[in-house]
Amino acid sequence: MRPTEDTAELGQLLRGGPFHLALRAALAARGLPLHRVQHRLAAQGIKVGVTSLSYWQQGARRPRHPESLRAVGALERILELPDGALLRLLAAQDPGPGPARPPTRSYRALFSLGGTVERLLDGMDLPPDGGLHSVGHHERVRIGPAGELRVRESQQIVRAHRDGVDRYLAVHHGDPGCDVSRMRVTAYENCRTGRVRCHPESGVVVAELLFDARLRRGDTHVFGYGIEDGTGARSGEYVRGFSYAGGQYMLQVSFDEAALPVRCRRFARGGPEAPRTGLADLTPSGRHRAVHLVEQSVRRGILGIAWDWD
Repeated sequence: MRPTEDTAELGQLLRGGPFHLALRAALAARGLPLHRVQHRLAAQGIKVGVTSLSYWQQGARRPRHPESLRAVGALERILELPDGALLRLLAAQDPGPGPARPPTRSYRALFSLGGTVERLLDGMDLPPDGGLHSVGHHERVRIGPAGELRVRESQQIVRAHRDGVDRYLAVHHGDPGCDVSRMRVTAYENCRTGRVRCHPESGVVVAELLFDARLRRGDTHVFGYGIEDGTGARSGEYVRGFSYAGGQYMLQVSFDEAALPVRCRRFARGGPEAPRTGLADLTPSGRHRAVHLVEQSVRRGILGIAWDWD
């Protein structure tokens, strides 16, 4: 590289970071567009998308999976940097001031299909921790005339616990017999639909909901979305898993007049194999044929409403 102001800035960033600015400066100093970098990585058998490279240099996401870290090592050679220069910055990078990330539980600890969800996220090069935790979540579920889950609608307030967050990951698990190809994800307010990935055998759908701006650590965001289903067998419960504690949650389940349950109960569960606890009967309102639960400060685990048919 020629000794220019750009390379002088690069040397300073390689010494003190942060990682994303050092990577951006190295790309600028070498004059390499991202698609050429991607091609050079591919020639070494390393698959990284241009989008991921862009997120890394913007600070919106950090490499963390083994293949991503392997790519960072290859980038050091492609960009003619000292061995370990970028990897050291990753290891030393401080998360900075602001609210700490709350203690979390993995999808595997919450659901029997949690491993499937995590594999879908890996395929999208997205970490299970999306950098957000819930402050408030109001969710409405409508059950159709055949007892099927027709639609779920969510309005959420989230807070970022790291910089650069620009999306939320919605996970939906259809009932037995569902057809993920017929499900539809719709952005209602303050977001737009991004990538949608499905696992047909299990009925799991993972969808990106993209924000118009990147959140800084501590910022809050309000958004709404819906998932149309109606493709599965008769439903007997609806559950929501919580990786983080705290925040308010409201769940309302409404029933079609052609399919009214004989009994409804709220419950909690610590994990996929744990027994139900906190059981309480719920009485549907006469005119609206709906039941609901409100939890002022959720715990890590599962909350839900179950119902019995004739």
